Amino acid sequence: RSTRKESSAASDVYKRQYMNECVPAAYRGARSTIRATPEVIAEGQTLYTANCASCHGAEGLGDGEAGRSLVPSPALLRWFVQMPMSGDEYLLWAISEGGQRFGTEMPAFREALTEEEIWKIIAYMRAGFP
Repeated sequence: RSTRKESSAASDVYKRQYMNECVPAAYRGARSTIRATPEVIAEGQTLYTANCASCHGAEGLGDGEAGRSLVPSPALLRWFVQMPMSGDEYLLWAISEGGQRFGTEMPAFREALTEEEIWKIIAYMRAGFP
């Protein structure tokens, strides 16, 4: 079973990449194209449940059934999305590209989800996993 320390280590790799090199050029300056209306947040919840909760958990606590055996463990999204570095470009990049480059099993969602769907997931997470 993975530990929170391992999750933090994987997250640190992303952070170092972001702080040292910024996000890849394709994501620089990205800003959400949607407003976080109740409808958007509800759609984001549905998308999150279908694509993210199995690893990150229903409430973003990294405790999803499929994530229990992952090393490093899934990110603690409930808290992570509140951090200053969790800007639009960073979150779009991380969800779109996944974690293969950083040695995590986070899949890339750029082919499975539209950019608008990713923004809806981000809106849901930022709303505090209501």
